Amino acid sequence: MLFVQKVSQWRNSMATKIKRSAQPKLGTLNQHAPIDLVLPAWYGKEKFPTNPPRISIVTPSYRQAAFIERTLQSVLDQGYPNLEYFVQDGCSKDGTEEILDRYAHRLSGWQSKPDDGQSNAINLGMGRTTGEIMAWINSDDILFPGSLAYIAQYFAAHPEIDVVYGHRLLIDENDRQIGRWIMPAHDDNILSWADFVPQETLFWRREIWNKAGGRIDESFRFAMDWDLLVRFRSAGAKFARLPRLLGGFRIHTEQKTSTAISDIGFKEMARIRERALGKNPTHVEISRAIAPYLIRHLVSDLVWRLRRD
Repeated sequence: MLFVQKVSQWRNSMATKIKRSAQPKLGTLNQHAPIDLVLPAWYGKEKFPTNPPRISIVTPSYRQAAFIERTLQSVLDQGYPNLEYFVQDGCSKDGTEEILDRYAHRLSGWQSKPDDGQSNAINLGMGRTTGEIMAWINSDDILFPGSLAYIAQYFAAHPEIDVVYGHRLLIDENDRQIGRWIMPAHDDNILSWADFVPQETLFWRREIWNKAGGRIDESFRFAMDWDLLVRFRSAGAKFARLPRLLGGFRIHTEQKTSTAISDIGFKEMARIRERALGKNPTHVEISRAIAPYLIRHLVSDLVWRLRRD
């Protein structure tokens, strides 16, 4: 009887694991209980290019004193030799300014002044940059060790590529892993229907930024990164998904992602779909359109897991 019970428990456990493996992780922000974040041992040991391109990064910030120091460390501790890093804060009064002042000697610059929201803060910061490669990282997210060296090497070896992004881990308030997004190969068509690109892993060349208008559309408060990707595509950008974990997207109770997605976010996403498709598709149409991409994601995630088990 005990043997039968153990077999039954094993079968139920396996069935649960198979069911979980068959469900796409893309779009799901809290996938499992927190576990220690463990990265491959070689992360952070990548070599810089012989002539490293200048990488310009902007961090827009507003009342993120609990997390911004971790963001700063994740960028600055890359040790990248040609980094231009600006922080644009919106007059936070929660201790953020004191943290920025402590790191001022390592930053290219920081400002704390009123702005008109995240998109405006990004534009203010980007207006001060000069780098060949550009990105922004929000004040609660992180880059993983070696990401800048890896990205710089890739751009140097692939001059035909304009925009890159990679895999992400989802992390909690304590930098513990609560999920992962393993991305399939890039698909231009999917950008008309949904945005799965992990923003904290997104980097692009200044040339394509200028071709796409050279600014974040400040009418977007939530989906500005998706809008930028669609404009990159319209400007003729060539994209590449890099086969590496590049950054961590933090899930916490106060983030804009949690509070705005049910209101402003859905309206902005509808705007982008209507512009890209010429109509506002139904939920069924969206589900059918993204299904092949999600299947490719499941395969990519399975391969990733098997290689590490």
